[in-house]
Amino acid sequence: MANKINKLFAEQPQDKKFLSLYFCAGCPTLEGTGEVILTMQRRGIDFIEVGIPFSDPLADGPVIQSAATQALKNGMTLSKLFAQLKTIKDQVQIPLILMGYLNPILHYGIEEFCKSCVESGVSGMIIPDLPFDDYQNIVKPIADRYDLRVIMLITPETSDERIRFIDQNTDGFIYMVSSAAITGAQQSFDDAKQAYFRRIDQMQLRNPRMIGFGISNAQTLKAAQQNAAGAIIGSKFVTLLNDTNGDADEALDRLFEALSE
Repeated sequence: MANKINKLFAEQPQDKKFLSLYFCAGCPTLEGTGEVILTMQRRGIDFIEVGIPFSDPLADGPVIQSAATQALKNGMTLSKLFAQLKTIKDQVQIPLILMGYLNPILHYGIEEFCKSCVESGVSGMIIPDLPFDDYQNIVKPIADRYDLRVIMLITPETSDERIRFIDQNTDGFIYMVSSAAITGAQQSFDDAKQAYFRRIDQMQLRNPRMIGFGISNAQTLKAAQQNAAGAIIGSKFVTLLNDTNGDADEALDRLFEALSE
């Protein structure tokens, strides 16, 4: 069976733009992970990034940092997350991607982590602080054996040469970070970011691209969708999920309303 991420992009209709959402497992409630995922699937979200909470999330802004802190306080661990995902595995048709830092994954064991991903219906992972050499030499051979995709991030500071290298050596999609800053909602993308989007577009990369970091309204969503296969929203959804005390339906109602304004 083909990896769900590859299948999703291979079957993407010309006029369809994907929407992916991120949330932190175990926040606002420890047991809410499965319900949030199933609600998102029912409401038409194309794929989901599930955050692994970590005590020192370097790339994340205050909203996601705070969610990780709350999740850890609630008692969320990688083992608990995998157990929760296993209970809904047969109901989940869309791709699930785990997003987390290297430290908890190394503690769990890379081979064991990949095995648990397969057993709980996960299709790939994003590890922001994974050095590319370690990806190629250590993580990729194991992930390939389990048919898992390791998604790499690029930023406006990433050189063309590096981007081409990443494009040649990864599969699934490329995560285009809209800015070199930390995560967090923005009102609009400035000329420099728009130029960056166009530059990458003109490179005609092999992998599809998704744009994330800072998407929170109709303007930023449209800019992302015009320049990539779709958009990834994190901080905005995490805030709404907190505001609604984990009611994913209400959080999605408010998100869709914000994205249409």
